[in-house]
Amino acid sequence: MKRFLTFFIAIAASAMAFAQTPEEILDKMEAKMDQHENDGIHMIVDIKIPILGTMSTESYILGKKIRLEAEAMGVAITTWYDEENTWTYNSKTNEVEITKMKPDEKTDEGGDIEMLEGLTDGYDVTLKKETDKAWYLLCKKSKDNTDKDAPKTIDLAVAKGTYMPLSLSAKVSGVSMTMRDFSFGITEQQVTFNPKDYPGVKIIDKR
Repeated sequence: MKRFLTFFIAIAASAMAFAQTPEEILDKMEAKMDQHENDGIHMIVDIKIPILGTMSTESYILGKKIRLEAEAMGVAITTWYDEENTWTYNSKTNEVEITKMKPDEKTDEGGDIEMLEGLTDGYDVTLKKETDKAWYLLCKKSKDNTDKDAPKTIDLAVAKGTYMPLSLSAKVSGVSMTMRDFSFGITEQQVTFNPKDYPGVKIIDKR
């Protein structure tokens, strides 16, 4: 009996040696993201707004240039951003409106994807559950996190093996948001408005 007990204790100790802390999982996820920093990222963002319901947007991010695609009540809206301007296409009117961004509207590099960075600095992280394919982490805002806009909690799923983020859910200013379906590899053309892609569209330049 003692021999079997010793064997099982050795197995358990070996498993614990290979176990990773939530912080180590996040560090490896961030390292994975850093490897593709210049590649650009694509993701789906589901936004749940009280009364209005849930809307999904498709995001393409390359540096400080962003393209967002959404549909509301049968109308497709596509918006392109760079450091200075926005281009907004409305499928109902078949118009593109160009406006100059105000200083407080200018996009930071990376957009919402920055929520995946530095989580171990401002949050206390615990492992909620684990499957053979993913870790499910709960990030609670730490007492020394002075960012008033930071979500109180963030739910994060990370794929085993690749350390790719699978989904991130948080509530910001009463709006619930889930980012999912991440992939790398965005071209300059995907985040730049080109009139040739919209033949017959009316362009209204309000800059």
